Amino acid sequence: MAREREDLVYGRHPVLEALASGRPVDKVFLQQGTRGEFEKELRGLCKLHEVPFTIIPQAKLGRMTRGNHQGVIAQLAAAAYQKTENLLPLLYEQGHTPLLLLLDGVTDVRNLGAIARSAEVCGAHGIIIPQKNSAGLTPDAVKSSAGALLRLPVCREKSLVNTVELLQMSGVKVIASDLAATKYLHELQLTEPLCIVMGAEGEGISQGVARAADVTFKIPQAGTLNSFNVSVAAGILLFEAMKARM
Repeated sequence: MAREREDLVYGRHPVLEALASGRPVDKVFLQQGTRGEFEKELRGLCKLHEVPFTIIPQAKLGRMTRGNHQGVIAQLAAAAYQKTENLLPLLYEQGHTPLLLLLDGVTDVRNLGAIARSAEVCGAHGIIIPQKNSAGLTPDAVKSSAGALLRLPVCREKSLVNTVELLQMSGVKVIASDLAATKYLHELQLTEPLCIVMGAEGEGISQGVARAADVTFKIPQAGTLNSFNVSVAAGILLFEAMKARM
């Protein structure tokens, strides 16, 4: 018999209590067709705490837990998410030259974990992800990161375009990895305050984020495949930034 997942809270009152108490919640799943005061209160708390909210069929909820879920399940995060606007001043106060990663649409938890592991090893100061269409601080992601996701700040933001603008106003240069770019990685200055933007394999970064970035670049490659795996590319970029800063 499969064990119940320890990262799930289910049932109407337990989920509302988890949200109201400020526990780190990765996302909330609500049964399709739910209406009334509970649905309004749940939406309000999710909006207040900036927790992604997804409507799914009853059958899918039933596959997530054997317990009496009453039409709602919350998936807990392994750690609290942070905000970029709070992280940046702290980094400057501590005398750091910020090195951040912004992941646009990286949904595979193993890729997120591998990226976080490289980020910590190479001295990055944090990872920024969107509220929607992204892997999060789940147990599987933490395991893949060898615990790096518990030691590295992860900021979850509603709008990546607004976050890019915040970074730029804070003196951070935003560079975006893009196969269509004309500049190469080795042509860039990597010692200044920096945020490296990476997108999902195949789809790349969203158009809005690409337009908002200060510059786009690509990694040189000799083979015929379209691109590196996103976690491998992140490792290359982070190593080059670390090498330049040393």
